[in-house]
Amino acid sequence: MNDRGPITILTTGGTIDKDYFDALSAYHITGSAAPALLAAARVTHPFEIVEVARKDSLDLTDEDRNRLRDAVARARGDRVVITHGTDTMAATARHLAPAAGKTIVLAGAWSPARFAESDAPFNLGMAFACCQTAPPGIYIAMNGTVFRGDEAVKDRDRGSFVPIPAHGG
Repeated sequence: MNDRGPITILTTGGTIDKDYFDALSAYHITGSAAPALLAAARVTHPFEIVEVARKDSLDLTDEDRNRLRDAVARARGDRVVITHGTDTMAATARHLAPAAGKTIVLAGAWSPARFAESDAPFNLGMAFACCQTAPPGIYIAMNGTVFRGDEAVKDRDRGSFVPIPAHGG
């Protein structure tokens, strides 16, 4: 499994990369938390990190998603992890569908990686592992579950990603 070259990690911002500076300030997206998370996990598999954007996912545009799709195409290997905000993660997964032939896994967090009880390390770890074992396709790794990218949505009420409800009776 490890003979396919480094995993490319593309960062877009989102809650996983948010920080705040004092009790009166709003959250801001800062540099990617991915390098520190992977270092703390003592990841030895080769990877490279490329920043594509520093935006809340609600602020991502089709132009940003096109730049992300281009970055996926330029990735040296055929495995890509994308850190992304949860609000529009599923929309981005659908947008990347034409990038078939690579294993692409999107992951984010419900609370910033810089917070002690964040789910960010776990979600990034799941995405990193999924990227090494899943066949080509687009996936979302959140809440201890790996979903096909076109089969999951964010459910704010449950605070998790869930399968897209089946239509019909």
